Amino acid sequence: MAAPPCVHLHVHSEYSVLDGACKIEDLAERAAEFGQPALGLTDHGVMSGAVDLYKACKKHGIKPLLGLEAYYVDDAASDALRRERNHLTLLARNDAGFRNLVKLTSAGYLEGHSRGKPNVDMDLLARHSDGVIALTGCLQSRFCRRLVDDAPDEARAHADELSQVFGADNVYFELQRNGIPDQDKANEGIVRIARELGRPLVATGDVHYLRREDYTNHSALLCVQTNSTLEAPKLSFDTNEFFLRDSAEMAEAFADWPEAIAATVEVAERCEVEIELGKMLIPRYETPAGEPEAAYLRELAEQGLRLRYGDPPPGEAVERLEMELGVIERMGFDAYFLIVWDFVKFAKENGIAVGPGRGSAAGSIVAYCLAITDVDPIAHGLLFERFLNPERVSMPDIDIDFSVKGRERVMRYVAAKYGSESVAQIVTFGKMLPRNATRDAARVLGFDYGTGDRLAKLIPEPVMGRSETFEKYLKNEPELKRVYDSEPESRQIIDTARGLEGIVRNAGIHAAAVVIADRPLTDIVPLQLMEDRGAAVDGERAFRTVTQYSMKPIEEIGLLKMDFLGLRNLDVIEDCLDILERSSGERLDMTTLPLDDPKTYAMMARGDSIGVFQFESEGMRDALRKVRPTEFEDLVALVALYRPGAMRHIDTYARNKRTPEAVSYLDDRLRPITETTYGVMLYQEQLMQISKLLAGFTGAQADDLRKAIGKKNREAMAALRARFFEGARETGTGRDVIEKLWAVNEAAADYSFNRSHAACYG
Repeated sequence: MAAPPCVHLHVHSEYSVLDGACKIEDLAERAAEFGQPALGLTDHGVMSGAVDLYKACKKHGIKPLLGLEAYYVDDAASDALRRERNHLTLLARNDAGFRNLVKLTSAGYLEGHSRGKPNVDMDLLARHSDGVIALTGCLQSRFCRRLVDDAPDEARAHADELSQVFGADNVYFELQRNGIPDQDKANEGIVRIARELGRPLVATGDVHYLRREDYTNHSALLCVQTNSTLEAPKLSFDTNEFFLRDSAEMAEAFADWPEAIAATVEVAERCEVEIELGKMLIPRYETPAGEPEAAYLRELAEQGLRLRYGDPPPGEAVERLEMELGVIERMGFDAYFLIVWDFVKFAKENGIAVGPGRGSAAGSIVAYCLAITDVDPIAHGLLFERFLNPERVSMPDIDIDFSVKGRERVMRYVAAKYGSESVAQIVTFGKMLPRNATRDAARVLGFDYGTGDRLAKLIPEPVMGRSETFEKYLKNEPELKRVYDSEPESRQIIDTARGLEGIVRNAGIHAAAVVIADRPLTDIVPLQLMEDRGAAVDGERAFRTVTQYSMKPIEEIGLLKMDFLGLRNLDVIEDCLDILERSSGERLDMTTLPLDDPKTYAMMARGDSIGVFQFESEGMRDALRKVRPTEFEDLVALVALYRPGAMRHIDTYARNKRTPEAVSYLDDRLRPITETTYGVMLYQEQLMQISKLLAGFTGAQADDLRKAIGKKNREAMAALRARFFEGARETGTGRDVIEKLWAVNEAAADYSFNRSHAACYG
């Protein structure tokens, strides 16, 4: 006979940092495999995984149940060093309940933060109880602790308080079966009180790891948290019962109370929450005379156009500006540009150094005319489609470099202008990548530092911040494979590290990202406090308000994200300008310095570039000596060439620069596109231009190709390949040329670079 359906309501993911060992995608996939109709998520004090769970459950055809396990205290505002802190399981019953849980978890930090934990009390629960279902909690709940401590009257009084706050129909008495004697004792009291009150029992598994065989990996994770070893752990789970059980296992465990299994489905059926994804929640920009944002943006851009290009400006610039303003207005991004213009203007007017640009935004003439960037996109052949795809509505991304000492001041200005309740930094999660997982595994297994370090050094450093998997390293690194196969201790360490691989290890503050909302952030996204160790003053710990969602979920729910980067080189330049001004009495304007100074290029050609941003490493200085730059285009190319994958083209570029007459082109139409790089197809923009000219792609289609190449998206590449071949044939391109150009597209994933970014940093 088939087991009755069951739903896991009490589940911890990796966002219960160093306590939960489950990845959300794996949880949803396994619950769906078990035929379970829904899946809950109740991480410790946070809702960081809410969007991930929502998407994963929708993908696998089951219902997401969004919640958290709150830290309950008697008085959240108390600053007492020692106080009782208990767990309480909460689930959102509807959209109002989800919004209330977002506010509750935020209040736990903003109003009840103590010793690194967010705390809530009965008053906070009462303020945010509408639409919320409460389960009485695990063995660490107030209810269970009182039962274990033989204080049933106090346990019942606590249950009465929960019923008054949430409503009796929204409180379920939570049972667990985990083989722990105290839990068995608590269960007796839970059942007795629930039946006396006529209230429902509900079964939960307090899931912390995915499969029974993951118990040891989870134990290792707890040892990482507590800086202890598996032989002498400071924290451990006494039994191996905290995995995601199938419905039959749950039915067997709770055979004494079958109604508790049925109640899991009842709770799931009562919960119905929708998270809106793909919206655009850009704040309005208050224009001086109340005019429409599009009109004010046009006025500023046209003023800037005349300042940048002269009056009257050339037709090409006017046409480009009209095209961009049309796209920006149609996509609803007028306010976005005005917001960026406003804080960049504030910085420049207040003596804060601002970089010339960063990333694909340099491809926008609107950004150039607003003085957001200082790189002429027409003069440098930069594409607007690389920045904004007219056929794909997605939030633009303008990253701004500020001097380190001025960045904080700009952020304070933004918070004051849009309201501190509507501005926050963004959390970032560090993962256990193979190298650091290996060191952690060696330590928890009791080996000395040198043992783990030796193995970790057999694993290559991440390239551009990207690490491969253990599986690939064991396949591609012969020495790592040799020690794994021949040394039992090394195998034990690596196997333990593989069990930790990819799990969240820590949470921190994103180095640059700031979110700006059109309303108080807690209406949309949960917030938390995060210690900023670099901002401590006189030993006083400093905390920042950050979102609990990381970058990707923030973008998916449509919030406006900006990158405020602190670049120390700008401080150095400002200091140099200060010194020159003191000695000469004249302040140099960096934007007016010539880009064709022969002495500067001679210096760079000798490799005398220590202290020059992007050009000071030993490898880059060697590249400078090979290429011997004589013009700005060479510097732009070198920024793109000195990258993993692209370095193999440095010698070709240098040789062709010396003998440009020897450069041959697959097709004469490629000459105007690749002549400046001496036949080397180096930039993403070049690939886009080739697809437009030779294959008839629109600008938006060319950008789709660029994205597919960059992400190595085989499915998208296959679809675009047919279109590329057909379009190229229609323009009279030979089959062999088409094949070779497509091979370049496929290879370009490893080396092609954003020309707009390279031009800014040249």
